[in-house]
Amino acid sequence: MPAAFSTPSLGNPLIRELSSWPDLLAWPDLLAWYDRHRRALPWRATPGETADPYRVWLSEIMLQQTTVATVIPYFHRFTQRFPDINALAAAAEEDVLALWAGLGYYARARNLVAAARAVAARGGFPRDLAGLRALPGIGPYTAAAIGAIAFGAASLPVDGNVLRVLVRHFAIADPLPGARAAILARAAALARDAAFRARPGDAVQALFDLGAGVCMPGRPDCALCPLAGNCRGLAAGLAAELPRKSAKPPRPERFGAQFWLVDAADQVLLRRRPRNGLLGGMVELPGTPWRAAPYSPAEALALAPMAADWRAAGVVRHVFTHFALTLEVHAARVERITAPGFLRPLAALDAEALPSVMRKCVRAAARAAAWRAA
Repeated sequence: MPAAFSTPSLGNPLIRELSSWPDLLAWPDLLAWYDRHRRALPWRATPGETADPYRVWLSEIMLQQTTVATVIPYFHRFTQRFPDINALAAAAEEDVLALWAGLGYYARARNLVAAARAVAARGGFPRDLAGLRALPGIGPYTAAAIGAIAFGAASLPVDGNVLRVLVRHFAIADPLPGARAAILARAAALARDAAFRARPGDAVQALFDLGAGVCMPGRPDCALCPLAGNCRGLAAGLAAELPRKSAKPPRPERFGAQFWLVDAADQVLLRRRPRNGLLGGMVELPGTPWRAAPYSPAEALALAPMAADWRAAGVVRHVFTHFALTLEVHAARVERITAPGFLRPLAALDAEALPSVMRKCVRAAARAAAWRAA
């Protein structure tokens, strides 16, 4: 067996014995299972239908770091508003950001527009992995997924579901992320199998579905798995505890304050964040910089957008990938707003590109009655 595919023994004689099993995955069994149990997803071609590269690409971008259940309603709204690549390429970035609001990882939306314009300019999607990777927002994983599903490329993308299936199937006991390189090497080898190459799009989506519905985190339903007969993790009694992960360091804390300011005409003050960086190009309530230490009330109010009778309106907690954020929300009503930014009627806020953390701030202010009488 190649060194890259060695299976750690953990002192378990059974795992050492299982390491002599062939480095194969029973693609015919998996594909037969998929033909019976495939999920019906709005971006997925039905049997006998040709996959639409636009819908495959859009879904894969939306599914980055986001669950299928969350993505489905966004996908429907997007495809109703932008039914094809040309419609999206012609859209204003602000309109796309507004439709994306709440989905998170907002650089994806800006890259979506840039990629759509590049694809429209060249007359269609590139069909090779190198050409796909050259588009904004597409890395090796997304290129492999689009290539296999939309164009029949012999590429096996490794997302969380596929990783979990492979780690359990081959009893890879080294913890993540250290084991990832070996997992990717194994996936590349599996993609060379003739049975995979005959139906790469279906094979990839079969692994997605198997990981999502059978080989689930913490509680694999091995009795329903079409790969159970050759699963080393199941045979060794390790399936439920794999994959293993190295301990993560504590998530850093950040603190700040946001200001809800409404005028006599029921317009609220907003501003747009810088194009680059976290939540780039999205709309926000004016606020302080976010920092490692909490603000005192005096410190926060010294950074308010203008002088007003500011009232405490609640505390918002939001967790980003790399840090957790606590925001104090302050609210006030004034006759006329003279601070920098732009005004929007309260009734029109739902149409703004407010990220989830700012929508939490809006809800906190809406619940607080003190500012209404100010």
